[in-house]
Amino acid sequence: MIPSDDWRGDSPGGLNRPGQYLSAAEAITSRRSIRAFLPTPVPRETVARLLAIASRAPSGSNTQPWRVHALAGAAREALCADLMAAHEAGTPEEREYAYYPDPWFEPYLARRRKVGWGLYATLGIERGDTVRMKAQQGRNFIFFGAPVGLIVTMDRRLNTGSWIDLGMFLQNIMVAARGEGLDTCPQAALATRHGTVRRHLPIPAEEVVVCGMALGHADPAAPENALETERAPVEAFAGFYGF
Repeated sequence: MIPSDDWRGDSPGGLNRPGQYLSAAEAITSRRSIRAFLPTPVPRETVARLLAIASRAPSGSNTQPWRVHALAGAAREALCADLMAAHEAGTPEEREYAYYPDPWFEPYLARRRKVGWGLYATLGIERGDTVRMKAQQGRNFIFFGAPVGLIVTMDRRLNTGSWIDLGMFLQNIMVAARGEGLDTCPQAALATRHGTVRRHLPIPAEEVVVCGMALGHADPAAPENALETERAPVEAFAGFYGF
């Protein structure tokens, strides 16, 4: 169980009270991708503690492939300004790895469309409104207003298993954050601007920019934070044998 000294009754899960402990299940099920944050600062000590907890993720032969660059204050603002300038200018840049299938196929295409249009619906963005869509997409590059932005990298010479390990590490950050009354949003969009990111951070050429992550306190008044995505029932993805 994860202790918390923070009352987050306005957070999506609304679970944290002074002296209360969240079970792992509560922290996991209350996690959502938050796309609007309050400006409330998150201390460096808190970020370091969450990363220390997350580093207990398993990895093949204890390789621990993750690297994290945490930004706040002026460093975050400078990166966000350049990212937004590149986004608004439409400067072409591609991520260094293929995240999505090409072409898409079912049932994944339908799920992708549903969450995308669900998000736009909460914001009153209609189909075809490319101006507002681009503006919303651009909020990725200011970490949705979160005071802390994380950039996660990994040595590109590692293989597929290390990507699995990195995913478990990222999940640990998000679950640990929920345990302390904080919220997150993992952001693959940051990988599409790795060149801009590299101009601000000491990322060696042999490392690939995998993703970003927004970290902070959710804005309870933001309509987009009410979005709750669906999950398929266990029977749809699991088989049970010999029980």
